[in-house]
Amino acid sequence: MKQMRRRRVRRALEEQCFLWLMRLSLLGAVGVLGMIVGVICWRGAGALSWEMVSSLPEGGFYLGREGGILNALVGSLYLACGATVLALCLAVPVVFYLHTYASPGGRLRHGVRLALDILWGIPSIVYGAFGFAWMVYLGVRASLLAGILTLALVVLPILARTLDEVVEMTPVLLRESTLALGATRLEWMGVLLRQSLPGLLTAILLAFGRGIGDAASVLFTAGYTDNLPDSLLRPVASLPLAVFFLLGTPFPEVQARAYAAALILTIIVLGVSVSAHLSLARLGRYVIR
Repeated sequence: MKQMRRRRVRRALEEQCFLWLMRLSLLGAVGVLGMIVGVICWRGAGALSWEMVSSLPEGGFYLGREGGILNALVGSLYLACGATVLALCLAVPVVFYLHTYASPGGRLRHGVRLALDILWGIPSIVYGAFGFAWMVYLGVRASLLAGILTLALVVLPILARTLDEVVEMTPVLLRESTLALGATRLEWMGVLLRQSLPGLLTAILLAFGRGIGDAASVLFTAGYTDNLPDSLLRPVASLPLAVFFLLGTPFPEVQARAYAAALILTIIVLGVSVSAHLSLARLGRYVIR
């Protein structure tokens, strides 16, 4: 009896210890996020204005004079949207093929997942170097198209693996009942698409948030310009690079604008992340579990 009581006390102490460790980890994560957002707001809120968001850089912008970052804001949206759409066109057929035609325990499914996991772990600067090498080989210069193609490689594994995990949670009984009613595999793919629609939307938003905040992959491929993007074959600016260039100047006014640009980028990423969670929570109510 004494030994059983000791075991119970020890288990209770272990449970409380790990419970407090989890609480401290949660508090630490929230605290780090709060400090990052707090510092960016403190340093950049004073320089943020409608003129900065709605105007292009002028001649003395990098010296602390008039102008804004409209070119970088529009360029980031072009890059992130284009890369997300391109990655979506590649990820959806691959994932649905694996769950519709490929064997559940086959080597193909494991091999594709392993490849996507490896691609996910590759730093974005490596993708940028890869894209730049192809640009040198083909003899093309930095452009919006090159940035979209390179950035699509960055967000492709995020989009594909997130969608793969969502489709993996589809009940087996739903597949068996659908095929038992005489549906073809192509028709089952349509059922699977409606079933995984909330997760697909969440994956798209997460991929977009990752793409709009990436700087290394577009540093050598998309270039930078003070003008609005008017062609796929011309350079384009982006918010992360705008923060990098503005923060590297010795003028305090320009550095404050860098923090303001970082604040805009943070607001966009936080908004996309919150939208992803809300869409999954609302649309997930209609998913069969």
